[in-house]
Amino acid sequence: MSYIPEKRSSDGLAKHGTRALASAVLIGSVTAVMWVLELFDHASDGWLDRFGIQPRDVNDLPDIFTAPFMHGGLGHLMANTVPFLVLGFIAAARGIAKFLVASLIVIVVGGLGVWFTSSANTLGSSILIFGFFGYLVGRGIFERRLVDIAIAVAVVAVYGTMLFGVIPGDPGISWQGHLFGLIGGVLGSWVLRRGTGRDVGAGASSA
Repeated sequence: MSYIPEKRSSDGLAKHGTRALASAVLIGSVTAVMWVLELFDHASDGWLDRFGIQPRDVNDLPDIFTAPFMHGGLGHLMANTVPFLVLGFIAAARGIAKFLVASLIVIVVGGLGVWFTSSANTLGSSILIFGFFGYLVGRGIFERRLVDIAIAVAVVAVYGTMLFGVIPGDPGISWQGHLFGLIGGVLGSWVLRRGTGRDVGAGASSA
């Protein structure tokens, strides 16, 4: 009987490399789309801001799916771009399929939370950024694997201060989007944890 550990190791590295590349392409593409949308919005004097979340307007409920990809200006988008890229890439690298499901949970939970509790038109990818943060920390808690714990600790060490964003303060910043996005991320990590049978191969407030 022969055994070739080098081949198995090589296959594992190739798999991780492919997953990392797919994650980078996905997050990079979404970021590019957000920039295109915001540049159009800037040129059209804020025409796309109507796709933010209008609180307690039943007709506006579908906009919970568009609001996380819109921003209240180029400065708002610039502030969100780096954490979106970093946290989004790390979250996606833990598994693309699970990442997509977790993102959907974040969008729904974060969007509905804003819809029920906010008092202003709300838009911004902070809903997703806080969701990615919650998802990565939640994986460290619920998965209890060394790599996930290490990632959770690193994420808290680098981005932990963003948790102050869930405290009500600046009326131009949606603490609701931050809080409910975070809750959605933690919920997503719990729903998608191993062993659950769910494994899969300003004028507007700014979130």
